[in-house]
This record gives sequence, structure tokens and C-alpha cells, in this order.
Amino acid sequence: MPRNLDLSSLRSFVTVADVGGVTRAAGYLNLTQSAVSMQIKRLEESLGLSLFLRAARKLALSPEGEQLLSYGRRMLALNDEALSLLSSTACGGEIRLGVPHDVVYPGIPGILRRMAQAYPRVRINLVSSFTLLMKQEYARGGFDVMITTEEAPDPAAEVLSSRGLVWVGAPDGNAWQRRPVRLGFKDTCIFRTRAQAALEAAGLPWEMATGGESEQAVEATVAADLAVTVRMQGSIPEGMAPIVGDNQLPPVGEMKLGLYRANRRSDEAMDLLISEIRCAYGS
Repeated sequence: MPRNLDLSSLRSFVTVADVGGVTRAAGYLNLTQSAVSMQIKRLEESLGLSLFLRAARKLALSPEGEQLLSYGRRMLALNDEALSLLSSTACGGEIRLGVPHDVVYPGIPGILRRMAQAYPRVRINLVSSFTLLMKQEYARGGFDVMITTEEAPDPAAEVLSSRGLVWVGAPDGNAWQRRPVRLGFKDTCIFRTRAQAALEAAGLPWEMATGGESEQAVEATVAADLAVTVRMQGSIPEGMAPIVGDNQLPPVGEMKLGLYRANRRSDEAMDLLISEIRCAYGS
């Protein structure tokens, strides 16, 4: 008799692999941590294989786990698509989502992928911009859901978490030691005034190394060790690294992540999107 893979256990396995841990996966799946662990153990026993390398410091897939992950994603996608298309109450339409440039990664790609699997009829249109500009658009009805980075979110917003701001530069670079300190920011970046004020309070001269609104220009300048910039912890682009060591640049505080939700849409798809955002960006 042919054997069948248990889709519930397979979903737990894929989610753990995607989000990088059992605890976070439990939040996504609305299960207890022990339930997720038990499902993965059951899946491993049914296959007679170890899917994770548990001796490693970080959770890592075994070679067999890597193979199964690709199949698992496709199987779950087909399962979810079939259920959604055959359900008379399947959600559809459009959700407009706004997210600042500097917090799109690493959370948003995984959220969009899982939403597409769960609700293939729902189109999520992602707009990435600055918090100030997005709040203006939100007030005009331009977004259904919006994530912001700001010092004090509006009373109607849900504060997801607070994240420290860190100075970043080129890996092993020394631009931060030169005077004046050369800064790489877009003209409308909310972190720019924070960085300038912190340097002035510490008595450190500074000058701008970039201008305009090109994020690519900023990242290229910083990665070339010609300037430093400020990013939120957990949202540092490739080619940059936190500045550490003696005589570091002055602290620049922290920012809050806010969640704004309009009341125009209320259904299962919207509820899942909100839950995904809370899991990815919450404390």
C-alpha cells in the first residue's frame, strides 16, 4: 500500500524551515511549541529520516530536509489553492499594503508567499516608501494595512515592537573613524535627523556624502566604505555591518514599529495578514 504524507505535519515542517525556529512557527500556526515539535517528530518517524541537524548551533536542515522542503512547499500550495478555489466563501479582491523600505526584509517576502498559498484569489499590492509619505497616503485611503517606523505611532495604531537603531558601515571599514563623519542617507530618511543630532550632541563634525532619494546610491556609498548610515536592528542590508568596537559613534536610540489597519475590509484573508505581520514584527 502506498504511504501518504501527513499535510499537517508537513505544514509544521515547512513553516519551521521558513521562519527559522519552532517557537516562531508555533505563533504562525496558532499551535503550541510542543505540538509543532511533535508533528515534526511524527513526520521524521514516518519517513525514517532526520529532517534537521539538531547538533548545529542554529536550526539547519539536513540534506533530506532540503529535499523535502521543495516538495512540501509545492504540496501545501496545491492543497491551499484547491481548498480556496473550491470554497464558496473563498476570499478575493485586493489588499494594499504599505511597508517602509528598511523593514521589508526579511519578513515581507515570506508573508506574501504564505498569503498567496492560503488565498490565491487575493491580490496583495505592496508599496514601499517612507513612513511620512505613507501616512499621508493612508489618510487619503491609499492603504488597507500599513507598517510604520516612527518615534510615537498614532493612538489608533498598534505598537508591534521597539527596535534599537545602530550605526552601520562597510564590513571591516573605517569610514566611521574619519572626521568629519560622512553620512549616507536619502533626503527624506527619518533616521537622518536622528544621526545628525546624535553627532552634534557628541561634538563630532559631520557632512553628507549622498543626496536625493536613491536607496541604491546610499547603499553603494556605505558598502564602499565612503560613508556610514543608521538602520534598525534586524534590518541591515547586505554589504553593510554594524559598527562595533572602542570609540563607537554615539547612540541613536530606538524606533517603534506601528501597525495601521483601515476598516474597509474585514475577512479571513485580512485577519491572516495581520496575524502574519504581528508574528514577523512583534516583540
